[in-house]
Amino acid sequence: MNVLGISCFYHDAAACLLKDGKVVAAAQEERFTRKKHDISFPVNAIKYCLEEGKITINDVNYIGFYEKPLLKFERLLSQHLEMFPRSFTSFFSALPSWLNEKLRVPSIIRKNLKYKGPVLFIEHHLAHAASAFLVSPFKKAAVLTIDGVGEWATAAYGYGEDNNITLLKELKFPHSLGLLYSTVTAFLGFTVNDAEYKVMGLSPYGKPIYYEQFKKIFHINDDGSMVLDMSYFDFHYKLAMPSKKFAEELGPMRKKETSIEQRHKDIAASLQKITEEVVFKMLNHVYKETKMKNLVMAGGVALNSVANGKIKRNTPFENVWVQPSASDAGTSLGAACYIYNTILGNERNYVMDSAYLGPSYSAEQVLEFLEEHKVEYTKLRDDDELIKKTAELIWKDNVIGWFQGRMEWGPRALGARSILSNPCNPKMKDILNLKVKHREYFRPFAPVIAEEDVHDYFDIDKDDEPFMLFVYPFKDDKRKLVPSVVHVDGSGRLQTISKRQNPLYYGVIKEFEKLSKVPILINTSFNIRGEPIVCTPKDAYRCMMGTGIDYLVIDKFLVARADNPKDMWDSEKHAKD
Repeated sequence: MNVLGISCFYHDAAACLLKDGKVVAAAQEERFTRKKHDISFPVNAIKYCLEEGKITINDVNYIGFYEKPLLKFERLLSQHLEMFPRSFTSFFSALPSWLNEKLRVPSIIRKNLKYKGPVLFIEHHLAHAASAFLVSPFKKAAVLTIDGVGEWATAAYGYGEDNNITLLKELKFPHSLGLLYSTVTAFLGFTVNDAEYKVMGLSPYGKPIYYEQFKKIFHINDDGSMVLDMSYFDFHYKLAMPSKKFAEELGPMRKKETSIEQRHKDIAASLQKITEEVVFKMLNHVYKETKMKNLVMAGGVALNSVANGKIKRNTPFENVWVQPSASDAGTSLGAACYIYNTILGNERNYVMDSAYLGPSYSAEQVLEFLEEHKVEYTKLRDDDELIKKTAELIWKDNVIGWFQGRMEWGPRALGARSILSNPCNPKMKDILNLKVKHREYFRPFAPVIAEEDVHDYFDIDKDDEPFMLFVYPFKDDKRKLVPSVVHVDGSGRLQTISKRQNPLYYGVIKEFEKLSKVPILINTSFNIRGEPIVCTPKDAYRCMMGTGIDYLVIDKFLVARADNPKDMWDSEKHAKD
């Protein structure tokens, strides 16, 4: 049986294919269109999923959509009628997309895909819950979902058991932790639904001196539910988030691309502190209600890796699992799983222990690209030479674009489309931020470590953390060894890797250890600021040639930026690409 899940029209459009209950392919549309957070109907992601599954649309038994559009439109009408006439401009601007797309999902699916089978609509937070629980390693688990807003819900909790999910309670719009976080993101001059992680990364540089001001902006109940004072917000009736009163409380808004002051850092720190307070109160209440030792989470707030790393210290939960594509893209997975496992009653037979679910390119395809575009390259003999050469280049402080196997599912590069470099060089963080990533100075870089070495370097109470969704403290005596991956507060957003999960990636780390005595590399996503992670050989080569990346290791081929003229790619000869 084949079930296709789809999410689109808001942000992070994506598709996921299940074959007999197993995920065979999943990808975000942005990776194909090169439009970051692309919201459009995911024709390219769907095409990829069907090709990877070796089926056509005629072989798809069910399509699942990640929300109920009519219920969402009901909320839109309700909020704008309540705020009329102030809401007229916002409502008028939103109406065309509703009339042309969001209320016509079945016809759009049938028209774009030539699909004749059933289309099922899954409520947004139920799709989040399914994406977390039904592919988790747990037979029973408490479930918490937190995001900006779905149809009406902004957070929900309940539990999963076998192939069923029960949501017990939800928090409703406009009261939303996700929307509060996005409001502060906008207030600090960053882009909403894109840069919330920047605010999280900025927070350790500040002190939570605005905590009491945040306590005026909303009230937190003992169970973690919250009530926003809507006089501080505009998002419920206009195309803006913080109100003038918000600025009166916290000072003037930061304009985009202006300098970041200590006040901005302190606001970020205060937001992170109060976010953690809300999340932990929610989780302690969820544990009280469910009495389950296992926890799964999804929704955009579940990507707050700083809070995730503190859950076990602040709640009774013993095991925590977060799906690697926890934001809206992951609801395509949840919609498909909910149909197959819960609606149709099929037993679960898949655990997501790998995020390598996207496209791959064979050695023949890579060679064809290199030859067609007259790229100078060296072919490496075998895996051993590839591993040794890459580790040597990293040890000599070269920056490596690493393109191997199937692309990752979710926002984190996990060793398939990664930039790798030397964590022992104290200057490497600045080199990457300025010359490669072209991004803010305060942004940290993540460490990847061989799984068997994790307890030597981190204060962590488990053996693996494969999806880079939890921040843990480095051990005090190890911080000086890898200065470019230790954040200002002594922590790191951790990824562990084993030989079983990714033998080449693992091999480079262990070979680097022979040279450096440290089984850690810097791993950051293979892209530059404002662009999605690279997907194709062309994307990877273009990214290298436009940055300070020194080498591209793509399949068995080594490409040096210095050997290829920078203007070659932009010449008239290649304009067709």
